[in-house]
Amino acid sequence: MPTVLRRIAVYRVRLATALVAAAALALSACGGDAENDTESAGANADGDGGTPEPADIRLWLNGPDTPDSMREWLVTEFEKQNPGSTLTIEEQQWEGLVDRLTTSLGSESETPDVVEVGNTQAPTFTTAGAFSDISDMVPELGGTDLLPAFVNAGSVDGKAYAVPLYAGSAYVFYRKDLFAESGLEVPTTMEQFVDAAVTLKQDNAGNKNFSGFWLPGQDWRDGAAFLWDAGGAFAVNEDGQWSGALSTPESQEGLELVQRLFTEASGAPKDGNEADAHVPFCAGDIGMMLRPGWMIGSIDNEEIGCPKMVPNVGVFALPSSNGEPAPVLLGGSNIAVSANSPNQELARNLVELMLSDEFQRQYAENGLTPAKVSLAEGLGDDQFARAAIDAVSNAKLTPPAAGWATVEGARILEDLFVGIANGGDIEQLAAEADVAITEQLND
Repeated sequence: MPTVLRRIAVYRVRLATALVAAAALALSACGGDAENDTESAGANADGDGGTPEPADIRLWLNGPDTPDSMREWLVTEFEKQNPGSTLTIEEQQWEGLVDRLTTSLGSESETPDVVEVGNTQAPTFTTAGAFSDISDMVPELGGTDLLPAFVNAGSVDGKAYAVPLYAGSAYVFYRKDLFAESGLEVPTTMEQFVDAAVTLKQDNAGNKNFSGFWLPGQDWRDGAAFLWDAGGAFAVNEDGQWSGALSTPESQEGLELVQRLFTEASGAPKDGNEADAHVPFCAGDIGMMLRPGWMIGSIDNEEIGCPKMVPNVGVFALPSSNGEPAPVLLGGSNIAVSANSPNQELARNLVELMLSDEFQRQYAENGLTPAKVSLAEGLGDDQFARAAIDAVSNAKLTPPAAGWATVEGARILEDLFVGIANGGDIEQLAAEADVAITEQLND
């Protein structure tokens, strides 16, 4: 990792304040399945209450957010602390994760022992009884120091079934050299940002793949910022019933801006997803992109990136229409023990290790916000840390509906945004998406 990802003491207070503010947006799950609660959480599910029987523990981690160096450390430390047991880390892709989790967690023979789940997906699985009750672990894992919105995302009826692993709000990476060639300054409002994206696209028209702002067709997660900035929403709750809200005037305005970006600023595939953005960036095909902080690690990588490009990389928080940081999606993950795991105590040992200060500090060193607010100082005091802090200050979560993961699993929003990217009628596409969202959230 470059030195740009170190030290942050000056910004610690601001980050803590921002994360507490994000707690106001915390997910609140309803219902629950008491029959599936793991009453014996904390007891030895493998033996007689003493040292657990050795076993191979399977951990699902998603995407590249947890780098290889952290995975190697985790395997070494876990096997050192649990003699005779082994740890196998199986990487899962975010796309299709809900379906794979649904299938695997429901099977005693196929379930992983510990799983990473997106913070927006956690309520669906906690309310379904897929995870073990680990409420008794919360105080020793960090208690009130844990990211509050993520604690709430993994809790039902006062019981904790999933705890924070890391957080990361996206911010804008841009090519300083291309900005200079186009005579652009760092934008401070949404209007300036969109104009800059269009200008970059026009000034680099010789490259048919070039994006002034890189926005693949399926990328609703980054597109959410433009929807929210206009005052729109994916769904709203009225009298306990959820309904899609993409047809409101505010949402329509936000989606129209998204369509303009697709049409006039982005050269990304109209049916593509947001994975592996470093590839087109390193190919010189991107002027600006909205990505999590760890993206710099992919760029500054001899094997998969383009370290020589790093001096030309600048960052800033996506600006809103009022000049404050835009409401980007507060991304991140929770970690949980499968209720069907036959290795409950060893699985809990692994969760404890993953929430240890030593492991969590490594997330900060790699550009992600640790699960514990007190460790945020590890992010650094450079431009990347400042952008991360600004970005999280106004970040938002997806609707706090227990069934939200089913919306993601059904790929309703991917289909909506691909339709918009291909020039479809926004009013019609939004109306269709609202019907599908309403059905999924009230099933």
